[in-house]
Amino acid sequence: MIVVPHTSWHDFYLGLFTRGIVGLEMNFVGKKELFKFPFGAYFRWMGGAPLNRHTNENKVDAIAKVFETREVFRLAIAPEGTRKKVTEWKTGFYYIALKANVPIIPVAFDWGKKEVKLCEPFWPTGNKDADFKILEQNFIGVLGKIPENSFVPKT
Repeated sequence: MIVVPHTSWHDFYLGLFTRGIVGLEMNFVGKKELFKFPFGAYFRWMGGAPLNRHTNENKVDAIAKVFETREVFRLAIAPEGTRKKVTEWKTGFYYIALKANVPIIPVAFDWGKKEVKLCEPFWPTGNKDADFKILEQNFIGVLGKIPENSFVPKT
C-alpha cells in the first residue's frame, strides 16, 4: 500500500484508525533494533516486521523476502520517504512489489476532504515511468495535513 501524501506525524494514527475501521491487517518494516525488549512485542503485535539494515542484502530483496515468509503481509509505505515537500517519489515500493509479485494499492490520506480513499490494486508492469503516471493519478487534488507539503502529481 502506498500512502500519499505523508506530510505529518498525524498520518500514523490516521493509518491505525483506517486499518481498524477497514478491518485489514496493515504491516510495516522497521529496523530490527525496534523489535527488541521492551517494545518488540508491541511492534510485532502492531504488524511490524524487523529488517536487518546492517547486512549487505539489498533492502528491496530483504523486504520482498518478508512477503515470502508471511501468509498475509500488506506493507504500508510512504513513497515520498519524508514528511517534507517532494516532487518525486522514491522507487523502492515499486521494486518491492515487482520482486514480491504483489499489487500496489494506492491509499489517499486527503485531509482537505477529510477522507481516506483506498484505490483499486495496481499490478506493476515493469515500466516504472508509465506505471508512476498511472499511480499518481490517484492523488490529484489530495491534500495532506500540512497542505503546502502535499505531493502534486505530474499531469
